[in-house]
Amino acid sequence: MNLIDREIMPAVLKKMQPNKVVVISGARRTGKTILLKEIIKVIGQPCLLLNGEDFNTSLLLSTKSVENYRQLIGSREYLFIDEAQKVADIGNILKLMVDELPGLRIVVTGSSAFDLGNLTGEPLTGRKHTFSLFPLSEREFRQTESIIDQPDTLKQRLVFGCYPELVNLADVSDKKDYLADLINSYLLKDILVYEGIRQSGKIFNLLRLLAWQTGNEISYNELGKSLSLSKNTVEKYLDLLSKVFVIHKLEGFSRNLRKEVTKSPKWYFYDNGIRNALIASFQPVEMRNDIGQLWENYLICERIKLQHFLHTGTNNFFWRTYDRQEIDWIEESNGNIHGYELKWSDTRTKAPIAWRNAYPEAGFTVINKENYSKWLS
Repeated sequence: MNLIDREIMPAVLKKMQPNKVVVISGARRTGKTILLKEIIKVIGQPCLLLNGEDFNTSLLLSTKSVENYRQLIGSREYLFIDEAQKVADIGNILKLMVDELPGLRIVVTGSSAFDLGNLTGEPLTGRKHTFSLFPLSEREFRQTESIIDQPDTLKQRLVFGCYPELVNLADVSDKKDYLADLINSYLLKDILVYEGIRQSGKIFNLLRLLAWQTGNEISYNELGKSLSLSKNTVEKYLDLLSKVFVIHKLEGFSRNLRKEVTKSPKWYFYDNGIRNALIASFQPVEMRNDIGQLWENYLICERIKLQHFLHTGTNNFFWRTYDRQEIDWIEESNGNIHGYELKWSDTRTKAPIAWRNAYPEAGFTVINKENYSKWLS
């Protein structure tokens, strides 16, 4: 089995400090459990590893007393809890531990941002460091692939995505089966137990509509009409899907509201394989008529991974005017603005006229097959 080192691991190790909690969140099957086991190997110290989805873990932690936790942890200085969001009141439990057990270092993972909310709220204020773990990134893939192989492996990722377990599946049918199982068994597991939601069919249909409209502006009213859902329900489901790291929203950029479109956002998938599995579309890149959408979605999610890893603090947008001049990706950072047009093969070098007139100080670059690697490094 090929094991790729995750780039956030050195930063996680650095932040594993006495009486602090490291929180690692990310979609299911992105490798959080394997990352925990690799960290345990590296530190080489006695530790306690618990699984939040095991009922016994909840029983062990349910008695909120210092003495209970002292006996549970013993002389060990490291505590790891996988899928910690499944443990009731986990935020206050961890607060008690880090406040009362000197020298204890804690790492927890979770696949659900709305269940992990109590970790990022009042209980652990000033006591935690947070990280996001995404499917494998371009930079991580480069550990195992040669420059000669990159064009072919890129085409594979555009179709099948970047989930770690796909690395060891050579057969196309195995990749399809894996993604189908991922969607049906894991992808929406956290959403469907949240607030008693049982409309899995509606959520899947919503995701399929988004898959077909990747890179386009979205009307919540139109989505609602197509699904026989209210606008508010559509917005609620989209918010939940973003909190379990399936999709993410991109807002419109504007400093001139009369000419620029800002009301309708775009939604992208965190992984191309999930997008393609939802619409059962796995044709090779050369046979597809949606290569522009695949390329745009792929580059955007890869850029987000890079921003998170580098802690850039960048604001991201798209830009479009009412007369349909547009730029796919805008980054705003430290008072600077740069526009990026994401094209599979376009070599155009000039920004739209309206952009140049409105933002003469802003940069502009076309990202294509020839220069994408540098942009993602």
